[in-house]
Amino acid sequence: MTPKAIVIGAGAGGVATAARLAKQGFQVMVIEKNGFIGGRCSLITHNGYRFDQGPSLLLMPEVFHDTFNQLGTSLEEEGIKLLKCEPNYRLWFTDNDGFDLSTDIANLKSQIEKYEGKEGFQNFLQFMQESGRHYDLSLIHVLRRRFPSLLSMLRPGFLLSVFKMHPFESIHGRLSRYFRSEKMRRIFTFASMYLGMNPYEAPGTYSLLQYTELADGIWYPAGGFQKVLESIATIGKSFGVEYRLNSPVSSILLSGDSKSATGVVLSSGERLDADIVVINADLVYAYQNLLPASKEARRLSNRPASCSSISFFWSFDRVVPELKAHNIFLAEKYEESFDSIFKHHKLPDEPSFYVNVPSRIDPTAAPDEKDAVVVLVPTGHLLENTEPITQADWGAIVSKARETAFNTIEARTGVRGLRDILVHESIETPVSWKEKFNLDRGAILGLSHSFFNVLSFRPKNKHPDIARLYFVGASTHPGTGVPVCLAGSKLVADQVVEDWNAGEKSSLVGMCLKIVTMLVVVVSLMPFVTFCHYALHTVISYTS
Repeated sequence: MTPKAIVIGAGAGGVATAARLAKQGFQVMVIEKNGFIGGRCSLITHNGYRFDQGPSLLLMPEVFHDTFNQLGTSLEEEGIKLLKCEPNYRLWFTDNDGFDLSTDIANLKSQIEKYEGKEGFQNFLQFMQESGRHYDLSLIHVLRRRFPSLLSMLRPGFLLSVFKMHPFESIHGRLSRYFRSEKMRRIFTFASMYLGMNPYEAPGTYSLLQYTELADGIWYPAGGFQKVLESIATIGKSFGVEYRLNSPVSSILLSGDSKSATGVVLSSGERLDADIVVINADLVYAYQNLLPASKEARRLSNRPASCSSISFFWSFDRVVPELKAHNIFLAEKYEESFDSIFKHHKLPDEPSFYVNVPSRIDPTAAPDEKDAVVVLVPTGHLLENTEPITQADWGAIVSKARETAFNTIEARTGVRGLRDILVHESIETPVSWKEKFNLDRGAILGLSHSFFNVLSFRPKNKHPDIARLYFVGASTHPGTGVPVCLAGSKLVADQVVEDWNAGEKSSLVGMCLKIVTMLVVVVSLMPFVTFCHYALHTVISYTS
């Protein structure tokens, strides 16, 4: 019998898990709430302008290549063209100073020595050696391994490596060992925001992000990031995956004893049976809304979450040449701005923020001689059990973020009249992130990645009490980010296949035991049957 699997959610982890399971012979259906594939890796389009709603740069390219190779193809074969960004970023300081973070080593060397002196570049190389070690060890011992219990953290390989990854020191603390200037420390720590984390608290392990940026470069998929996930979905369809869009799920079907998942119920009331259910929806949302009430659901709502954002998608009627493809505007009160986000859960008075110009690297993102611009302003996630912010208050907060972005960009780059060339604007806030993608507290990167929220402490890929129910995505192991979720899809798909095959073997053994038992019973009953047959024959003979 071909096993049936339902995957809830068509985000990065969902589409990749579906394709992997289908390749292994499962009959797979993906159920998606929205009318598009990709989840937060989706596109916003308007009159010829195109914006990436979520990720706008491709990091850790080897994970993408591995995923496509494991599905029997390649990025090139699927028509995915990766465009290299050079420089990686332009970082803008409050004193109008700038720094181009670049894979051009000669360019990078001269810039580092400007702030750190002649010994600065050697210190940088030592930092790269450490962050490269973080990257390699994390791939081997974290991204490619399951952590189903605390005992998993006692594996010899992990134990021998964990302290080399510096998980008990902050990224900022580790950087301070190599760079003495505050500007350099800020340049090499802001990337912790990829994980929605404060660089003064994020484990030092995550300097692996700076390593992959500089060692592998930053890339952009021509046509938008969503193209990568659509391609994985197309590969899955070639293996038989069926997609049902605009189909919100209201609950998970359970067996009579509530110990096994048996399918899903859609908001329309339609019931879909399955042997396996994989949840790629926000994990906390799923526990609280798709499953019966539990202590775990209550505990999850109290776990630290990542930040949220106020994001602007701006259509400009001319090119803004002062902006690079990727720009980071750093706050003067750098640490205080992160405290506002992560400790006070609000918009900083002076935020550090990110500006992406997709049309700078991919001209198809905007009409000729025009620019598409995305501005992501980090802010605190929504707070539960507090008085909700009113629509009027959100209007004021968004207005403040917009004016801060306009004023800061103009002051530091020298560009003028941005408001005058803005022809269209779309906005996302913590509230809209929550509503559109069912994100708990509007946290755009799921649960936090502090040490006690990763590895064996992170919610498991396999439900601890309900059989045949699995999780993949940002808030389960191994964590958030498209490449990390793609790595997680392999862990989950392999787990599903192993569990199913073990169950089939168990069922086969059980069936064989039943047959043997029946044969034993039949053999043991043969004398009695023979006696009854002889007695009946004797009686019939006597009476006749």
